[in-house]
Amino acid sequence: MLPKLKIAHMEPDVPIIQGGMGVGISLSSLSSAVANAGGIGIISGTGIPIQEMREHIRKARELTKGFGYIGVNVLYAMTDFAETMKAAMEEGVDFVISGAGISRDMYSWGREYNIPVISIVSSGKLAKMSQRLGAAAVVVEGFEAGGHLGTDRPLFEILPEVIDAVDIPVIAAGGILTGADVKKAIEMGASGVQMGSRFVASEECDAPLSFKKKYLDAKEGDTTLIKSVVGLEGRAIKNTFTDKISNDKKVKIDKCYTCLKSCSHRFCILDSLLTSLHGDAEEGLVFCGSRAHEINDILPVQTIINNIVREYTA
Repeated sequence: MLPKLKIAHMEPDVPIIQGGMGVGISLSSLSSAVANAGGIGIISGTGIPIQEMREHIRKARELTKGFGYIGVNVLYAMTDFAETMKAAMEEGVDFVISGAGISRDMYSWGREYNIPVISIVSSGKLAKMSQRLGAAAVVVEGFEAGGHLGTDRPLFEILPEVIDAVDIPVIAAGGILTGADVKKAIEMGASGVQMGSRFVASEECDAPLSFKKKYLDAKEGDTTLIKSVVGLEGRAIKNTFTDKISNDKKVKIDKCYTCLKSCSHRFCILDSLLTSLHGDAEEGLVFCGSRAHEINDILPVQTIINNIVREYTA
């Protein structure tokens, strides 16, 4: 049996947190399905209007009948970070989580609203800082992860360092796909895991079918690292758009949304993510983990979690 995970008031049936994937990839449908299957769901508040996020939180509550655990993830680099985080807390989410930077304010808001705060970290030093500021847990994300990356080190190299640095629960993330991966992380001392890519290829994921099919069609070597406009590398599936922005090439920006605190304006990352969300998985960014090529089917979330539990036990 998988061990029990406890973060603040949360004690899910399985120690699996679903990664918060924007823009629009993990909303009420995916997060509630994971919560209903015994895990912890995350709505990504990145890149969507705040009112829309509020509606997804409320819808997720309806879909879980108020029993599942639902959190909100927001990229620290977004200009509406503070407003989005506070709105999520006003809606009474079970926790908030953020990466791509440490927000001291986020912890004081958490104390004000009595909402647990979780940080995504990539080193023991950042984990220790997060605990000192008041984090209820940390997610340690390795180089194998999808989307924006905070390190070039693999997960299982960083994990022991972070576990040694803190006394709060440590969640392993980046390249976690199977029950065997979960078992390795738990045996090394992790309290649980966070998974993103495997849940993209689920029936309940909020992404369009064209986005999910990019995962199914991916072969080994089909992912690439892009230089994001936020100043970090990001992992995506190779397509027409990644070719356009390779080698520091620029793509004309038709309209600037001023969505980022700091942006190189080499291309519009929000527009590229919205393009893939709206069904064009060739001309938009399709973020993914390094093992997307190992995913061969779109399954219900409950089946994915059942498979992981069975593989873990085996």
